[in-house]
Amino acid sequence: MDLDRLTRVFIKIRDAKAELANAYKIKDAELTAQMDTIKAALLEYCDENSVESVRTNEGTFYRQVRTRFWTSDWESLHKFVLEHNVPELLEKRLHQGNVKQFLDENPDLLPPGMNADSEYVLTIRKNR
Repeated sequence: MDLDRLTRVFIKIRDAKAELANAYKIKDAELTAQMDTIKAALLEYCDENSVESVRTNEGTFYRQVRTRFWTSDWESLHKFVLEHNVPELLEKRLHQGNVKQFLDENPDLLPPGMNADSEYVLTIRKNR
């Protein structure tokens, strides 16, 4: 097995992927900007004409209100969730770094239902 060759080819492929990803990001940003301009014009049309949807020969566009929620005070929100017993206000996911730190500091304490999956990952750096 030629490790030098495998490493060199891996780096070459990784660099080619990075170039493709960068070119994609640039083109994607251009297309997104064009779409945003069109969306703004269509939203303006809906607003000026007091309509929620418009059917054209090419397709239908409609507007709807999308509301997003966030907090700037996690401590107060957490207290509120506990006080009103509304854990469903939070998403169900674990903070990977905090869980690892907790388990490292408390090796004999495993939260119920906790699962873990470990695998080897390979990192390759180019020699400079």
